[in-house]
Amino acid sequence: MNRAVRRRPALATTALALLCALSLTACTGGPVPATGKARAADPDSRPDLKPFYGQRLQWTDCATDGYECARLTVPRDYARPGNSRTFVLPVARAAATGPARRIGSLVYNPGGPGAGGAGSLEEGMDESFGAAVRARFDIVSFDPRGVGGSVPALTCEPAEAEAEAEGAEAEAEAEETSEEASDAVAPLYPRTEADRSAAASGARTAAEDCEEHSGPILRHVGTEDAARDLDVLRAALGERELTYLGWSYGTSLGTSYAEQFPRRVRAMVLDGAIDPSLDWRQRVISQSAGFRRSVDDYAEQCAEIAGDSCPGVSPQEIRALIERLYQRAEREPLPVAEDSTYAEYGGMDATAVLDAVSMAMYTPEDQWEPLSEALREADQGDATKLGALDDEEETEEGTEDPGTAEEEQKEQEEDEAPEPPADNSGAALTAVNCLDVPHPRSLRPYWDALAPADRAAGVYGTAGVTAELTCRDWPSGGRSPHRVDAEGVPPVLVVGTTGDPSTPYAEAVSLAEQFPQGMLLTYEGLGHTAYGRGGACVTAKVDAYLVKRERVRPGATC
Repeated sequence: MNRAVRRRPALATTALALLCALSLTACTGGPVPATGKARAADPDSRPDLKPFYGQRLQWTDCATDGYECARLTVPRDYARPGNSRTFVLPVARAAATGPARRIGSLVYNPGGPGAGGAGSLEEGMDESFGAAVRARFDIVSFDPRGVGGSVPALTCEPAEAEAEAEGAEAEAEAEETSEEASDAVAPLYPRTEADRSAAASGARTAAEDCEEHSGPILRHVGTEDAARDLDVLRAALGERELTYLGWSYGTSLGTSYAEQFPRRVRAMVLDGAIDPSLDWRQRVISQSAGFRRSVDDYAEQCAEIAGDSCPGVSPQEIRALIERLYQRAEREPLPVAEDSTYAEYGGMDATAVLDAVSMAMYTPEDQWEPLSEALREADQGDATKLGALDDEEETEEGTEDPGTAEEEQKEQEEDEAPEPPADNSGAALTAVNCLDVPHPRSLRPYWDALAPADRAAGVYGTAGVTAELTCRDWPSGGRSPHRVDAEGVPPVLVVGTTGDPSTPYAEAVSLAEQFPQGMLLTYEGLGHTAYGRGGACVTAKVDAYLVKRERVRPGATC
C-alpha cells in the first residue's frame, strides 16, 4: 500500500507542485527547539491542559463497517490552551481480533505530511499489520491537526464561491494568456535570471495563497504540536504508555514524541526514516539522490518486475526515453486527451512528468508495469496514461460526517480559514514541511544549491531545490537541525529499505544510531518502506518487537 499522499501538479503553481513531487514524505526534520533539551511540560503539572488530558473518546460506528470513530479535541496553541481555540481531530480504530489477550492500543501515522490516518484505517490499512499485532492491539489512527477531517483544516485555495468567480475570469482570459503561462513555468533546472525569477514568483504566490486562506492556523500545524496531540490521544485512549508505528513522515512524528515524552513510550517502530540532523539543503540532496537511484533501478530491473511492458530493451534505452520526455516537456507540454486532468493546462509539463515518474518508484511491484506502458505511449505522443497514473491511488480525506464537521466549524473563531477541499494533502504537506525546517529568506542560497544538487541527483535535485522556494516566504517554526535527544526512551526500532526512493537507507542508519539503544532492521529491496510490503521476515521481526518488545539483533537483515 502506498503511504504517500499523491497529487497532481498544476502548471500555474510550479513551486508547490515540485514540493509535492519530490518531498511527498520526507522534508521534515527534527521536532525540537534549537537547544535540543526542551521537554513538554508534564500535563499533570498544567491545570490548563487537564481538560484535554481528561477527555475520553466517545466511540461510534464509522461509515465503514468494522471500524469505530471518535473525535479528539486538542488546544490550538499549547502555550495558551485555555483561549478556547482548538483543533477537533477525527480518530478511528479497528478492535483487536483477540480481545482476550489484548495488550492495548497501537497508534500509527501513515505518512505525508498530509495523510489522514482515520481515513486510511477505514480504507483497510490495519491489514498492513501482522496478524500477531492485530490480535493483541486495537489499531488506532487520527488525522493530524490541519489535515483531512481536522476542524479547522488547512487550505491554500479560495472558498468555493471565490473560486468560481476566479475561474470565470480566468476562462475569459485563457486564450490570451495560455502561451504566456506556459512560458512562465520554470524548467527543472532554472539557469537564467528569467527562469529563476519565474520560479521565485510562483513560489511566493503559493505561500501567499496559503497565508491568505489559512493564516490563523499556519503557525500551529507543525510536527512538535502534532506530537503533543499524540500524547493527548494516548491519554484519551486510557494508555499509560504509547505503542506507536510511523511510516515515512510518521517517523518524524514519532521522533518528536520520543524527544518530548521519552518515558511514555512503550514501543516505537519508525519505518522509512527521516534524519532530523540534516538541514534543508542536505535533505533535498539526500531525497533527490534517492529518487535518481530508484529511477536507475527501474531502468536496470524493469524487465524483472514489469516484463514485456518495459519501454526499452536495455537500461540505456529506458534512461534515454525518460530524459527525452523531460526535454520535450520543457519545450512544450506533452499532449493528453481532452478528459485528462492536465488538459486544462495544455498537457503535461516537465514538472508533471517528473512527478509521475517519481511517484511510480514507491511500490515497484504495483507501479512499474503501468509506468512502463504510460512512458511508451507518452513517447509516441500521448501522455494521457502518464498523467492518470495516480488516479487509483488518490486519497479520499476529509470524508467525516459533514453535519458534525459543520457544527464544530461554527464553534471556531470567525477568522478561521475557509472550508478546505476534500483532499487538502498538498496544502498540509507544504505547511508542515516549511514550518518544521528553517529555510533561508534570501534567494542566493537556493541558487547556490542548484549546481551541487545537479551533480548529486540531476534534474531530481534541481527540481527539489526549486521546490523549496515556497518555504522562503513561510512562517518560521523556530527549530533547527539536531541529533535526537530522547534520554530515557526504551529501545526504538528503525526499519530501512536499501532501495527506498523517498527516505534513503542512509537516513535510517543515522536515525537508529542517534536513538539511545536504537535498533536497525534492514530490508534489502526496492520501494518506499518495508513493514506491510517487505514480506514475512520483516513482519515477524516487527511484530515480535511490538508484541513482546523483543529486540532486533545488530545487523538484522531481511
